[in-house]
Formats: sequence, C-alpha cells, structure tokens
Amino acid sequence: MSINTVLYFLLSIIGVYCALALYVFLMQPKLIYYPSVPGRTLEATPAVIGVDYEELTLGTTDGEQLHAWYIPHPQARATLLFAHGNAGNISHRLDSIQVFHELGLNVLIFDYRGYGQSTGKPGENGTYRDAEAAWAYLTKTRGVDPGKIILFGRSLGAAVIADLATRTRPAGVILESAFLSVPGMAATIYPWLPVRWLASYRYDNGDKVTRITHPLLIIHSRRDEIIPFEQGERLFQQANEPKQFLELRGRHNDGFYVSRDEYLVAMEAFLESALSLKSNKGKEGIS
Repeated sequence: MSINTVLYFLLSIIGVYCALALYVFLMQPKLIYYPSVPGRTLEATPAVIGVDYEELTLGTTDGEQLHAWYIPHPQARATLLFAHGNAGNISHRLDSIQVFHELGLNVLIFDYRGYGQSTGKPGENGTYRDAEAAWAYLTKTRGVDPGKIILFGRSLGAAVIADLATRTRPAGVILESAFLSVPGMAATIYPWLPVRWLASYRYDNGDKVTRITHPLLIIHSRRDEIIPFEQGERLFQQANEPKQFLELRGRHNDGFYVSRDEYLVAMEAFLESALSLKSNKGKEGIS
C-alpha cells in the first residue's frame, strides 16, 4: 500500500468524523426536542379519566402563547406544577395526572413552546420562560401561596423545573428521570465525539441541584434505558438536604406506572414532609 493511499484513507476517516461532529452540532435542537413524536395533536383530555379541567392559554414574557390544563381537586392539599418530558404533549400525560389527582393535588400542566398547541419553537432559555409563565399564572393570576406549590419535572421537564426551583420558593421539588446535563448525556450517547465542546445546550441539573434549598425528591429507575440510573444517583449526592431518593422499577417512560404502589407511598410521604416543613417555617416567620 502506497503512502498516498494511506494518507487518502486517513483523510477520509478524518473527513467522515468531522462531518459527523458537524451533523451533531447542527442537529442539536432535533436531537433534544421531540414535539412531533408521537405528535402535536391532542389525543384526549382529562375528561377521559373522569376529572374536571380548565383549558388555559399562558402568555410568556417574550410573547409566546402556551397551551395548558388546570385540573382542580375538590379537596386539594396543594398544587403541582408539572413539566413533562421531551416528546409529545400534555394529552400524553393522563396517567400521571390521574396519579397526582389521587394524591389530592391540583395540577397545572403546560406544553412548552413548539409543543402541542403552543406557539413558537423550543429552546433552552425559552423552556425556562415557559415554566416561569406557569409559575406566574399560579402565584399571580390564581393567587396560590408558593408554600402550597410542588414543582414536578420528568426527564427534560426535570431540567426545566430544576432551573425554576433555583429562582422560586415552592414547598418542594420532585425531579424524576433527570440527567446531569446535556453535555453529560451526550457524552454517554456519543463517547467518540467531543460533544462537551460541541454542546450549545446545557440544562445543567448538576449545578442547579446544588442551589436548590427546598425539600427535594429525586426519582429514578435502575432499568432506565435512556438516562442512566447513575446520573440520578449523582444528582442526589450533589443535592442539599432535605432530600429523598426513590428507586423505581420499569423503564424510562413507565417506571412510575410499573412501580405505582411504591410511587404513591413515597410521593405521599414526601408531600406530607414538604408541606409540613413549609407550614412550620411559615408559622415561625421564615420564608
């Protein structure tokens, strides 16, 4: 084999590698957000599970209009602000809404910009603004006491909620199936690419949990096939007290359902603890 042939072969490999790196860099939004999987069309409403709901449009500070549902509970102990994962829309979360309703919670669930019937295109700062709009609706429009709000995020939604939790004072925070950061996740998927340099999205939960001072529940399944269980464990290790950890059975998208009994027990215990702690601090004049 001649030197020219060897050089051509090596240059071809380098060219393919650079092309793949460029593809990953340019396609980041499509690799992170999946509003069209399984689709943006609403497939059902909370009426299917026998609960009343209000259809809402939430305005963001940068002019987007977010589609949302408010599901009241007749004897609510608190209100849960629900940020869902990176695929589909709020109509694909009825199983979770039913669980939270059974726990005696009002639920506000919203679609990020570019998802479901919401306007705009998703992006990291945009999703943070979307969560702010949901928080503002609860605390300002509905006048809900922040000390009676539980923030809940699953998968991508955990990153959105982790950010919101650093800037608000809820009763408690629940992060389910959360990753350490986008660069950290990308490194597990593309270990052969310099993705930590390529990543323009951060969603740095590892940093955010060190700044969350409210009661925190981290939930993860050891069998999660999308976000490694070890990432949930590391988030828990880095988080401040008071904190709790719940290990689920099942996969990324069905762990809460497969582990329903344990899930309900752990959620009930966390709610009791977080709401009691907030109530006692309020009586002592601590915000």
